[in-house]
Amino acid sequence: MNNGKPCRKDLLCTINQASFAVDDVKLYLDTHPCDAAALEYFHEYNRVRNQALKEYAKYYGPLTIDTTVASCTDRWNWINEPWPWQEGWC
Repeated sequence: MNNGKPCRKDLLCTINQASFAVDDVKLYLDTHPCDAAALEYFHEYNRVRNQALKEYAKYYGPLTIDTTVASCTDRWNWINEPWPWQEGWC
């Protein structure tokens, strides 16, 4: 953390890892819809992903349209921060 702000790179890493886990288990659940452990895994990593997206939006601006409500209260902030690929994180 830097002055109470979480590290942007760490948040992006968490978002990328959780997004991969969610996408991967979604594919598995397409063929195994009754697997309770896989469904629990999906819910856990979906929660982690959504929380990280909200935290990122709070400090650095939204990455997805779903998180614009929390971060764009007074103006449209998307263009004010560097895009993730501009700093070599993707």
